[in-house]
Amino acid sequence: MPSLPVLFGANVDPLALPLGRSLEQAHLIDGLGLDLLTVQDHPYQPSFDDTWTLLTFLAARTRNVTLVPTVSSLPLRPPAVLAKAAATLDRLSGARIQLGLGTGAFWEAVEAMGGPRRGPKEAVDALEEAIDVVRAMWSGERSARVRGAHYRLAGVRPGPAPSPGLGIWLGAYGPRMLALTGARADGWLPSYAYLGLDGLPAAVRRIDEAAAQAGRDPASIRKIYNVSGVIEAGSTGPFRGPVDQWTDRLVELVRTVGMNGFVLWPERDHDQQIRTFATEVVPAVRAALANDPTQILG
Repeated sequence: MPSLPVLFGANVDPLALPLGRSLEQAHLIDGLGLDLLTVQDHPYQPSFDDTWTLLTFLAARTRNVTLVPTVSSLPLRPPAVLAKAAATLDRLSGARIQLGLGTGAFWEAVEAMGGPRRGPKEAVDALEEAIDVVRAMWSGERSARVRGAHYRLAGVRPGPAPSPGLGIWLGAYGPRMLALTGARADGWLPSYAYLGLDGLPAAVRRIDEAAAQAGRDPASIRKIYNVSGVIEAGSTGPFRGPVDQWTDRLVELVRTVGMNGFVLWPERDHDQQIRTFATEVVPAVRAALANDPTQILG
């Protein structure tokens, strides 16, 4: 199977104020022709709008970009209802949604909002069960049953079914989560802030090995790197520098590590940074990869 197309996107923070700012940035991202628009999900953050409500609003006001929660807070969003919401938005938006899903974080805040506090093992156990639930809800079967310690379905009638392209993309870092990604997920959404360049190759290998062991093609898994930084001359750092430095870095991550997508999280000057990324970095990366027969450009 050939490599997946290399995708590019930008993040929009779900800040409630100033009112309308999220939509302005979404229009910018969509208008610039980027592939992905991501929104983090922290329902307990008082300065944030609700992520899934915002995603629905932005999907209705954009035309081409694919929207992804990075990643949905599973402890506060029951997976059966989350699956129904994602399938609905997939159908209404013209298949422009992917379900980013994670175990949860900031457990005191989750608990304060009425969610469960889970330890590392329990959180991964719950995520595995949630994947079963989501897949069952998307199955189109007459009824669905899932037995789990955390989540279950007892003969629910799922539907309507989403498009075949709706997938589950996991925010994964630990060994067990990486193996789960390779074995059962459609995509991977790590962030540079939590998984640096030195640890990225080993994480990709673990995903690919788990995929192969499960009888899956590792090349079929979407691998998106969330990169925070700034595009400007005079700055130094892995994702701090001029356009040519960014270009070389992203091309290297595609060719030698196996990443097939990148989402910019600007440190500042968000609009200008997104424009520079879309109009200078992305075309340069595409041009550099154009002569590589193993790559497909989105």
